[in-house]
Amino acid sequence: QCQLNGLWRNEQDSLMEISVLRDNGDFQGQYLTRVTLSGGCVQISPLRGAQQQLGEEGWPTFAFTVRWDKFSNATSAFVGQCFVDAGGKEMLSTMWLLREGVGSPEEDWKATR
Repeated sequence: QCQLNGLWRNEQDSLMEISVLRDNGDFQGQYLTRVTLSGGCVQISPLRGAQQQLGEEGWPTFAFTVRWDKFSNATSAFVGQCFVDAGGKEMLSTMWLLREGVGSPEEDWKATR
């Protein structure tokens, strides 16, 4: 079984810590990104999400958002699934969207990555 709580590292060396995983699947934690839109230093941002509860077996799906409010006007939404490989190593496979604030509807086209 895959457990979301704990410390995770991605390919860009950013860290995510899920510190609270409630019985209903809700979770919270923090994201320490090494990749910033502004090119600035490493920043910690809050995250909140929910995990699909599957019972004792299966690979849970999940979603969470990260507010980059300390250094950016952007928010990211992640969706993914947790897997365990043949060697017992847990892995999160995710996709994300990042939304930056823009000043007008005409700039909307460049706001989502």
